[in-house]
Amino acid sequence: MAPEAIAGKIVPIEISDEMKRSFIDYSMSVIVSRALPDVRDGLKPVHRRILFTLSELGMTPNKAYSKSARVVGECMGKYHPHGDSAIYDALVRMAQDFSHRYLLVDGHGNFGSVDGDSAAAMRYTECRMAKITTHMLADLDKDTVDFTPNYDEKQDEPTVLPAKFPNLLVNGSSGIAVGMATNIPPHNLREVIDGVILLIDNPEAELKDLMTVIKGPDFPTGATIMGVDGIMDAYRTGRGSVRIRARATIEPDRLGKSKIIVDEIPYQVNKAHLVEKIAELVRDKKIDGITDLRDESDRTGMRIVIELRRDVNAQIILNQLYKHTQMQETFGINMLALVDGQPRVLNLREILYYFIEHQKNVIVRRTKFDLAKAEAEAHILEGLRIALDHIDEVIATIRQSRTSEIARNSLKEKFGLSDKQAQAILEMRLQRLTGLEREKLENEYQELQTLIAYLKAVLGSEKMVLDIIKEEIGEIRDKYGDERRTQISHDDTRMNIEDLIAEEDVVITVTHNGYIKRLPANTYRSQRRGGRGVTAMATKEEDFLEHLFITTTHHYMLFFTTKGKVYRLKVHEIPEAGRTAKGTALVNLLYISGDEQVNAIIPLREYDDKLFLVMATKRGLIKKTNLKKYDSARKDGIIAINLDLGDDLIGVKLTADDEEIILCTKKGMAIRFAEKEVREIGRTARGVKGIRLQSGDQVVAMDSIKSNADLLTVSENGFGKRTILHEYRSQSRGGKGIMACRLTDKTGELAGIKVFTGDEDLLLITAEGVIIRMSIDEIPRLSRASQGVTLMRTGESKVVSIARAQSQDEEEDQDLLGNDGDLAGEEPDTHQGNKDSE
Repeated sequence: MAPEAIAGKIVPIEISDEMKRSFIDYSMSVIVSRALPDVRDGLKPVHRRILFTLSELGMTPNKAYSKSARVVGECMGKYHPHGDSAIYDALVRMAQDFSHRYLLVDGHGNFGSVDGDSAAAMRYTECRMAKITTHMLADLDKDTVDFTPNYDEKQDEPTVLPAKFPNLLVNGSSGIAVGMATNIPPHNLREVIDGVILLIDNPEAELKDLMTVIKGPDFPTGATIMGVDGIMDAYRTGRGSVRIRARATIEPDRLGKSKIIVDEIPYQVNKAHLVEKIAELVRDKKIDGITDLRDESDRTGMRIVIELRRDVNAQIILNQLYKHTQMQETFGINMLALVDGQPRVLNLREILYYFIEHQKNVIVRRTKFDLAKAEAEAHILEGLRIALDHIDEVIATIRQSRTSEIARNSLKEKFGLSDKQAQAILEMRLQRLTGLEREKLENEYQELQTLIAYLKAVLGSEKMVLDIIKEEIGEIRDKYGDERRTQISHDDTRMNIEDLIAEEDVVITVTHNGYIKRLPANTYRSQRRGGRGVTAMATKEEDFLEHLFITTTHHYMLFFTTKGKVYRLKVHEIPEAGRTAKGTALVNLLYISGDEQVNAIIPLREYDDKLFLVMATKRGLIKKTNLKKYDSARKDGIIAINLDLGDDLIGVKLTADDEEIILCTKKGMAIRFAEKEVREIGRTARGVKGIRLQSGDQVVAMDSIKSNADLLTVSENGFGKRTILHEYRSQSRGGKGIMACRLTDKTGELAGIKVFTGDEDLLLITAEGVIIRMSIDEIPRLSRASQGVTLMRTGESKVVSIARAQSQDEEEDQDLLGNDGDLAGEEPDTHQGNKDSE
């Protein structure tokens, strides 16, 4: 067919223009008619239609339950032709106490669970209107809202519900439209209504005023919101995010272990998936220390039990669960709703304002409806009063009329009545002629006049309208309001947690295989030289104590590894354990790799840029770097020093750039030089030569020189001595050094050195985990070239580490020591050990 033959029947359209127009039409249809709630009643179309269907079917709270399929079928057939599954899914959510804060549908049967179980089929479940829903639909028959034709124009449906409480905030809403989404959290009914009343009383109220009553979201599953910053952002701008944590408590059991009890989880978290994730983390050894996991939830409430090993810090495990599982979730708030059919992001004040405006409109329209009805009734009563005043004449007129039409017209002409009044007289019963009925009619008329005057006053006074709103929502608050379920806590990541922890001296011990623990410093009491010692911890046969340090709970701990990396931890984060306990694996606290071991720990109060870290390596290199360059909270650590292949970091000292350093080797050589001979270099630099080593020798220890101090040298077999530091002359960096101790087969190689300045105690640790503590005054001063005296009977073991400790009062020690110098009443039990040291 020729093109001219079809001219006028085909309109050429650019396909890109048609795509744009069609997509915009589709987008607006989704936005307005499906995905976003209306700011006035807080409902999407499907929810509104379900509730309207319940009302139309008479499925009120005082009626018996009816099959859900009946509601779904009626709703789909009349109002929502988008499939039964969409309608039923929406109905189910309104009946789930873990999805809606205040249920709008009263469900009977299986409506799903917090474990993700789906609801039973609609033919098995039953439902009816919840009690609070009656206030969403109240006065719907009084022309309070507009109605519009349904999809086939055979029925009318409301464009919005009267909604006497702010459902948008109370139950929240979530939905994804085209190019936009909404996610409004639920709130506490009592708080939100108090906020409405506050805004009515003070229209100029600011956000800080509203937040005195509306604290924040209140989720049906409870849990805890961490911090208020996200809440304030959302309430101020309409967008924000809040961090929600499961509510968990740590409980001890009879065996000395701990268990974590979780009884509330974040909103919209699947409990079954959460338990599976925890089990997966335990199986993959990403969390070490959980021995059992049970879900003991029942119809009375939620209860997840996580049992822990005796040697782990329950708070650390709980923090790991918060980090790696949905026990901590972020809820992104986006308060997007329809205002006059247009999507808008609203802040808290605007949502309350539009609700109040909606209620004002509802009250005014209801009042006009009631006024018209009252005036119509009063009009009829006025006609009846006229008829009663002229009853004989009225009767005569009616009797003389051939038809009712003639009688009606005659009454209208004679008494000046309207059609309705004349018809009412014709329909009046004879019993109304009795004196009692006449009095009753008069009273009814006067009551109507009073009501009409009141309704007119309401229409003429906005204050009266607002007072009615306050009264009605106040009644809803008093009837349905409950206590807040979700707690709002301070954000612990922003708190100075040291303010909650007492500062005290503690002992930190670390084994060769990487187990760490914290103990009070007074756990180990002073003993006489040559004593047997006290067991510091129970270790495996292949493990042994390698480090012991004295610090306080308020310090940082910098963990330096043999591979030249440094990790940071707060001392109070290190689990406290009993004297004989093994401790906690460092892999549970630090992100260290399998081929590195912690061999230096520095207690640190703050990062002072006037302080330096001096490091020494096994091959005799030394390095000095400003402390400030190590200020990093990275969990995976940072590079402390770049090491050559085969070299290890053996020691780190915190200095003020005005000290002297002494290095000592396992062959008994020592070198002393000024710290200023080591120039300051970058954090990742390699270092410079500190001592020139002989073949087969290596550096085993480093310390800083103090005035009027002695150098303690201890050999592997427990021999030791003090030597005045003046015997160690200062040399230039990089020399061979001088002899620090005469070593023999009897003494073994040098185990370590320490500089002692006064009345201090010495702690020696063997590979078997035995510790002995003695006063430094008990160790004799001997010359630099001597081998020393026996400090500890090591037997088949060897000394692997030495440490300094504060001296203790001699009289107190005598009260606690047994006849042979050991702790009295030695028991392997943790509590007994603590009792012995009190």
